[in-house]
Amino acid sequence: MTIPGRDVLESKGVVFGEAILGANVFRDIMASVRDVVGGRSGAYESKLREGRKIAVREMVQEAVGLGADAVVGIDIDYESMGQNMMMMVCASGTAVTLKPATQ
Repeated sequence: MTIPGRDVLESKGVVFGEAILGANVFRDIMASVRDVVGGRSGAYESKLREGRKIAVREMVQEAVGLGADAVVGIDIDYESMGQNMMMMVCASGTAVTLKPATQ
């Protein structure tokens, strides 16, 4: 594994971040009617972005807690839960320390 200009010194292990967001059925139905143009819903896209930011932030915090310099091999998964009443966003990756940069 490499990061441009840097090499991995040590793997600290797999780190995770999760976000579970509730969906307000009535608000989301109205948002769907209002936002869906060409097959896209701005309301749901906004919720997914929010969930992704939370999950990545938690993953990075876990990596920092392990003394890592970076997270590589990041994977982000999205799931609906509870008959589509909840959205779950999970981020995972490998926390690593990096060799000092060469000049």
